[in-house]
Amino acid sequence: MTQTHDVFTIKQLELQSGEVLSNAKLAYKTYGTLNAAKDNVVLLPTFYTGSHLRNEGFFGEGRAIDPSRHFIVSVNMFGNGLSSSPGNTPAPQAAAAFPAITLFDNICAQLQLLTGQFGIEKIALVTGWSMAGCQSFQWAAQYPDRVDAILPFCASAKTAEHNWVFLEGVKAALQADSVYDNGHYQTAPVKGLKAFGRIYAGWAFSQTFYRNKMYQQLGFDTAEDLLLDWEQDHLNWDANNLLCKLASWQCADISRQPAYNGNFKQALAAIKARTIIIACDNDLYFRPEDNAIEAAGINNADLRVYQSAWGHCVASPGNDPEFHRYLDSAIAELLE
Repeated sequence: MTQTHDVFTIKQLELQSGEVLSNAKLAYKTYGTLNAAKDNVVLLPTFYTGSHLRNEGFFGEGRAIDPSRHFIVSVNMFGNGLSSSPGNTPAPQAAAAFPAITLFDNICAQLQLLTGQFGIEKIALVTGWSMAGCQSFQWAAQYPDRVDAILPFCASAKTAEHNWVFLEGVKAALQADSVYDNGHYQTAPVKGLKAFGRIYAGWAFSQTFYRNKMYQQLGFDTAEDLLLDWEQDHLNWDANNLLCKLASWQCADISRQPAYNGNFKQALAAIKARTIIIACDNDLYFRPEDNAIEAAGINNADLRVYQSAWGHCVASPGNDPEFHRYLDSAIAELLE
């Protein structure tokens, strides 16, 4: 699979904040062929530090999502450095001046991509891990008549307060770097980015993962080796881009839109899509208890809890092959 992607431009994207993002760009890649009925569409949004390339681990020949049968649209969320982001947008909306973006805004733009570029009116399935799963919930509540099925995994329809607090911690660590300068940094805030990565690693995996030294399965001899890898990974990110997406995550709530005015129960009840939610019992911030509340409020929803010490990172391609067989089985149910 090649690394090329396409870009869809929206001249003036009106945002929930009241601001307008000029020349908003959605980076995306498609796989497979759109059939004549345009009813074989699978939408894969991206997760927090993901891209369309990382999404390639969730489908393939012979899998439940198969480019020989489905038209797969893998779309990068705003802030990830490929779609419009603080780090790639020209003045006057560059860097710290980049407007606040919500998941509602992302889905509005994704709808324009699907309808404007491909004439797609309905989606067979929206699925994804983490923030991508949050976007699948958002799609189903925002456009109930356009989505046949959703399968969010390790995700939520509304960011829980404990999840919000976790994100405040990593955000504070990054912003404490004096180089950060309220987002107006001239050089990368290296200390802040390293601190961000080290703290995040404690939440991405479970206590049992560390107790059983499961990081050795990833090729690290010690927990410190793993932390150093997370430091280096986050040094590859623009700080403002990380914080842009983090803000979208913190305010994620499917009822935070005019149709529901904050009524979460009403927003859940409005979802018409056949829904399977997959949680991990050891996910430290997308908790199964929150998913149980969501599943109870959605008609035709099923919550399935996968047991794994990998925690939130159980879904990262390559970590737990058995999870991906479990995921594919559920996806196949919905697509049948």
